Amino acid sequence: MSLISLVVTLIVIGVLLWLVNTYIPMDGKIKKILNVVVVICVVVWLLVAFGILDHSSDIRVPQLK
Repeated sequence: MSLISLVVTLIVIGVLLWLVNTYIPMDGKIKKILNVVVVICVVVWLLVAFGILDHSSDIRVPQLK
C-alpha cells in the first residue's frame, strides 16, 4: 500500500467520523464508545499495514470436543 493511499484512507476515515459525530444525534457515551472503537481499529490496521503487527494467523483457538 502506498503512502498516498494510506493518507487518503486516514483522511476519509477522519471525515466520516467527524460527520457522524457532528450530524447524527447520539448520547455522549455512545459517541465515546464509537470513537474509541474506530481509533483502535485504525491503529491495528496501521500496525498491520506497516508490518509491526503480524496477521492474526498465529492466534490459536482451542477446539471444543
